[in-house]
Amino acid sequence: MSKATIVLFRNDLRLEDNPALCAAIARDAPVIPVFIWSPEEDGPWPPGGASQWWLHHSLKSLCQDLESIGLKLIILRHESSLAAIEKLIERSGADSIFWNRRYEPLLIEVDKKNKIALKDRGLEVKSFPGNLIFEPWTIATAGGTAYKVYTPFWRACREAAEEAVKPPLKRPSQARAFASDLKGLSIEELDLLPDPRIDWAAGMRAFWKPGEAGGKTRLKTFLTKAISEYQTERDRPDHDGVSYLSPHLHFGEISPRLIWQEVQDAVRHTTSDKKKKNAEVFLKEVVWREFAHHILYHFPDTVEQPLRENFRDFPWSPKDRELFKSWKKGKTGYPIIDAGMRQLWTTGWMHNRVRMIVASFLTKDLLISWNDGAEWFWDTLVDADLASNTFGWQWTAGCGADAAPFFRIFNPVLQGKKFDPSGDYVRKWVPELKNAPDKWIHEPWNVSPEELAACGIELGKTYPHPVVDHGQARKKALAIFSEIKQG
Repeated sequence: MSKATIVLFRNDLRLEDNPALCAAIARDAPVIPVFIWSPEEDGPWPPGGASQWWLHHSLKSLCQDLESIGLKLIILRHESSLAAIEKLIERSGADSIFWNRRYEPLLIEVDKKNKIALKDRGLEVKSFPGNLIFEPWTIATAGGTAYKVYTPFWRACREAAEEAVKPPLKRPSQARAFASDLKGLSIEELDLLPDPRIDWAAGMRAFWKPGEAGGKTRLKTFLTKAISEYQTERDRPDHDGVSYLSPHLHFGEISPRLIWQEVQDAVRHTTSDKKKKNAEVFLKEVVWREFAHHILYHFPDTVEQPLRENFRDFPWSPKDRELFKSWKKGKTGYPIIDAGMRQLWTTGWMHNRVRMIVASFLTKDLLISWNDGAEWFWDTLVDADLASNTFGWQWTAGCGADAAPFFRIFNPVLQGKKFDPSGDYVRKWVPELKNAPDKWIHEPWNVSPEELAACGIELGKTYPHPVVDHGQARKKALAIFSEIKQG
């Protein structure tokens, strides 16, 4: 007779469409849900400050959700997840352990070693595909190799979707709880929140609702209000035209399979070709995330090294602390850059179009390595995902898979004028420029001191001068690229 099943929760903090949890409940044995805080196993990439804030609140939500079906989340802290599991087995007598698979290189190795060790102890160990639709080894070129270009990857996924995208599993209504009282830690004991004396999370609390319910609300709102204009609106940081699902996806509060299904259902009976087209554009973004995991799985060195070998010796400038600080704090003197960096610091999130602009500025105007930018995003993003963060930075820097060519250097003024034409995004995040007229809000250095003064702006005092001249910086970057390309 089955004794009890341990279900490990990691980046799958939800009940609906959770294969490991549903399989454990179907086993008709007591279920022990467990979360193990073991950041040491992430190596050089333990969750950053913003991610820890989100995790704290997501665990709170998960505890409440599990209690609604009769289960209690056991929270443990150990530098070795295996050691924590083995102690729990001794205390509970559990004879099986289920989890949903992870795809980061170090964590794959952790799970492989844990599975071998637990099977050697006589346990039933099962893993499930709960966090990606298309697992990295299931999609390959005709020659059996990994894809490096997105468009054919998307086509392959689209062809495989009919079999790969199964209906999402329903939310369990009840489960058999373990009879004995297993003691764990409180969420507060994990010490995930920032020091209350420096409350940098106030903006995140105001903007986000971590947890499964928050993720489903975001999806419903997007499908109701924004999906019909997604193709154009997704590039407008001054508009509310995106899904805001990235942190919910990263923490597994909503599954990509559920998103796929809900998007398909939303347009299944529509006669609008435009809405269908916009839905497909959004699904391509979901698969773009899957492509990032595909690349990281097949090329694990890309966490530290560029995929394109000719960039491995790229002569990045020594990290100028003042320039880097100006970029991080949103004080570069380029309004669209500064707005994005301040949005990031306040909310733990940045609009994707602006992410590309600020990344281009760091790597090509300041010639500071993409690695440094990736580290800053890792600590400050609530959706800091190792695959997507690495992939996005290498894409913008021109050194990764399907990358934008290095000579594609975003002009921050033109990008601002095109995607924030009235300056509303800049005014929201850079209040020093709130009185600037639309015509020059993205280039305040190009007007007279008198015009600036009339708007309450004094460059160098109320708002900084540009830290570099974009035209000169662009020429320098292209000259360096020309050298490594010839070499």
